[in-house]
Amino acid sequence: MNKFFKMFMWVLILVSVVILALGFVKGYPDSPAMDNGTVDPLLYWAYAMLGIALACVVVVGIVIAAMNNPKSLIKLLAGVVAIAAVCFVVYLVSAGAPALNLTTEQPSATTLKLTDTVLNLTYLTGGLAILAIVFGEILGTVRNK
Repeated sequence: MNKFFKMFMWVLILVSVVILALGFVKGYPDSPAMDNGTVDPLLYWAYAMLGIALACVVVVGIVIAAMNNPKSLIKLLAGVVAIAAVCFVVYLVSAGAPALNLTTEQPSATTLKLTDTVLNLTYLTGGLAILAIVFGEILGTVRNK
């Protein structure tokens, strides 16, 4: 397994070097959004590398947790189901109202509903974070007395 990860790492490094070298030799296509089109392909590759790294961390973490304590997978599955249920409820509650003061064409109803869902999830997690900080400080103060 360790050999596989080392080889995978070297393949990713090699692909990165090839993309960078081709960019210097051949040049990247110009982007209409920017004056310098060389930034876009490099950013896309950086996003891909970040996604690969996160996937590896998650997969390796799950495998190690399963090997150390198989019952932890049940807790993990319960947590994922709970989070999915909260996201589904927030999606059902989200209004999907049209954007105000938009001078261009309105996005589709699905896009508006998903945007409202993400905003409501942000509000929910922000509020829960503030509550956790406040209650954590209160609990810490009470325990230290």
